Amino acid sequence: MLRIILAIIIGFIVWSILWVGSDMILMSALPDWYGKHHKELEAAVTNKKAFLSGSVILVIGLIRSVIFSIISGFLAALIAKENSKSTLGLGILLLTFGIFIQSIYWNYSPLWYHLSFLVLLIPMTVLGGKLKKS
Repeated sequence: MLRIILAIIIGFIVWSILWVGSDMILMSALPDWYGKHHKELEAAVTNKKAFLSGSVILVIGLIRSVIFSIISGFLAALIAKENSKSTLGLGILLLTFGIFIQSIYWNYSPLWYHLSFLVLLIPMTVLGGKLKKS
């Protein structure tokens, strides 16, 4: 059981590092597009101003989330030495945290993005675990 809990925690940390790290890389590599969007979004949230994220950036976010969920699910299964409880637990933790984060940005992205982001977390994390053979 301890191994499963550790796997969930490490999977969550890895997903978070991948998300923040890729955000930083995209902001550095594409400052006039991705970086500008990120700064404008943060300013809108801070100042409670209207802002709507672009569809291309949102799709990139969904793709990143899917990839990171699969990677973290695989890693959780690898650490836990099983691929059901650890990946489901990780998916539920990611969903819980995702609901919190999406609620902060709810007015700044369309409904399709929020729902897609949240709905894909558990299945993609479980899929990542399934890629590791028991």
